Amino acid sequence: MKRRDFIRNTALASGALMIPSFLKPLELMAAGNLGFKRLVIIQLSGGNDGLNTIVPFGDDSYYKKRPSLSVGASEIIKLTDMQGFNPDMASLKEIYDQGWMSIVNGVGYPNPDRSHFRSMDIWQTASSSNEYLSNGWIGRYLDSNCSDCSSPHTAIEVDDSLSLALKGVAHKGLAVKNSQQLYRTTREPFFRLEADNAKQNMLSEDNLGYLYKTMIETCSSAKYINDTAKIYKNTAFYPISAFANELKTIGTFINSGLSTKIYYVSLSGFDTHIAQKGQQNRLLKIYSEAVSAFIKDLKQANNLDDTLVMTFSEFGRRVAQNASGGTDHGTANNLFLFGGKLKKAGIYNNTPDLEDLDNGDLKYQVDFREVYATVLDKWLGVKSEPLLNGQFNTLGII
Repeated sequence: MKRRDFIRNTALASGALMIPSFLKPLELMAAGNLGFKRLVIIQLSGGNDGLNTIVPFGDDSYYKKRPSLSVGASEIIKLTDMQGFNPDMASLKEIYDQGWMSIVNGVGYPNPDRSHFRSMDIWQTASSSNEYLSNGWIGRYLDSNCSDCSSPHTAIEVDDSLSLALKGVAHKGLAVKNSQQLYRTTREPFFRLEADNAKQNMLSEDNLGYLYKTMIETCSSAKYINDTAKIYKNTAFYPISAFANELKTIGTFINSGLSTKIYYVSLSGFDTHIAQKGQQNRLLKIYSEAVSAFIKDLKQANNLDDTLVMTFSEFGRRVAQNASGGTDHGTANNLFLFGGKLKKAGIYNNTPDLEDLDNGDLKYQVDFREVYATVLDKWLGVKSEPLLNGQFNTLGII
């Protein structure tokens, strides 16, 4: 195979192994005493119905607007006199009771967009609804010369491809579905030969040089991740699901001492226009059981205090059910934060007002960029204003 054909056909060209352009060998970066805070982002793709997740059972309007889709008051795992968990989220009750979970109601943004793709772009880039950006908010964090952000593995997405959120201008995250498979791929003879044969004059070329640099960094990253993670045997119990296995992978990376600051993972299937109850309840059970196992895993390994977990979905659903036993695309939604050092655990703000609506949709209480500003300023320790292209209030959660 010719070099040109190899580069064109390899996964590097498709973005499946996107990582920043740095050549410092990872083998020289010993994790040691890490001394930093980690962020784990969980994306619920499709638009999760927040009203059947954190159920406002104390509001009669909920039952009037959802006569057959509502969750019965006797089934709900009550958290306050107004709101409670969907019964399929029972595994998170212990996490909530320990003070390791905060629920933020009514998170959204002005002039919301109900398109999956556009709203997800807005959330991942932290843009206004009329603004189009080509780099993500985590990508801009990587570009910001934050402490130790020069490592190619600073941000890892457990997937086959990289989300927009982790793509910056100069730096990008690394997509790793299976670290052992990635390592084996980079050990294949032709891959290694191409990386070894990359000459300095090739590295200086704009397009070909970028691909060769990416190839070299992939080899180094794969070895570092594989060598670091394999020394830690994760004995924590996780349920059997693809999503739980992805969280277990992140738990193994964290507990093994991998010097990664940002992790990103997704659970899809939340676009519940038809027969919502069974589909959403199944997904909420998968999500809750996996997250509960993950939080307990980090706690057991003494890594929960230095880890913040954030769960979001691109939008919520309409307040009223539709004629197909489901809900259509809506606007504001609840957002979850987990961690061992939350300053305000439990339910952070008021229950959504189901009567004061905007054309049948919830009015947002908290701009999602206020959550991002809180994470950037108070957790990751960088100034949020230049990264979010504006100044946003921070929340008193962390």
